Amino acid sequence: MSDSVDAFFSKLDLTEYEEAALEELLLLGRTTAPDLAEATGIPKARIYGVLDSLSEAGFVKVIPGRPKQYQPHDPSEIVDRAITNRQDAYEQFKHDVDRVAESFIDSYTPVQDRSVDELSPTEDLFHVVDVGEPSERETRRLLREADQKVCMLTKSFGYIETVGPAMREAVDRGVIINILMLSQEHLTTENSRQQQEIRSVLAEQFPSVTVRVTDRVLPWRGTFVDPDLHYETGQGLLLVEQEEVPNHLRQAAVTENPAFVAGLWQYFDLLWNHESRSVGSV
Repeated sequence: MSDSVDAFFSKLDLTEYEEAALEELLLLGRTTAPDLAEATGIPKARIYGVLDSLSEAGFVKVIPGRPKQYQPHDPSEIVDRAITNRQDAYEQFKHDVDRVAESFIDSYTPVQDRSVDELSPTEDLFHVVDVGEPSERETRRLLREADQKVCMLTKSFGYIETVGPAMREAVDRGVIINILMLSQEHLTTENSRQQQEIRSVLAEQFPSVTVRVTDRVLPWRGTFVDPDLHYETGQGLLLVEQEEVPNHLRQAAVTENPAFVAGLWQYFDLLWNHESRSVGSV
């Protein structure tokens, strides 16, 4: 098998025998269980169970007769059925979790409530995560949970590859996304080149996303969503600028405090409207 075909089979969650049987059927087109067992080396005592599982999954159809024959569905149908199977499994999982979630929440919420009084104001305001995959994971979460607006303050948006799918989901939901980048004159040659490439990607793949640049050297970077001056909604991730500290030693603050997010948004809004320019402007 080619790497891409092998990769597809690995997504189907098949047993070794099921994968071997399906691959051979796709090559043969139609055959009987004994002939397939001989072609694949699958024990004859197991072959019928293997074919039944593939049939139940919707990958193989059974043709009645004496003897019965087995034929794979068209490859495109197998792809569609694989996706449907995974969606069905998720819906069943969601149903099972929803059925017991209320009991779980009722059981443990009192414990969480008892600890609230012990938290310091700082802990209540935000918690910290490491910069890198943890902070990028939080950024993806913010994008997926955004309802109306996302504001991003970044140097060159070098992490777009890891958050791009979540940003696409937000755009498709109609979420407004504004990205404020640092002017290239303040960047290293490598960061400047990277920013130019990413701005091209944004223009091509995310035309609804608005990008502006600022000449102000920013004291922080981050992402926040759904700011509200009534302090009812808002979440954010904040990374203070520390050039002398390597990324792997840095931390980012995650906040769900609407008032804190409203303050960040007002700072962002001032920069956006009064100290930045559209991409391409002189």
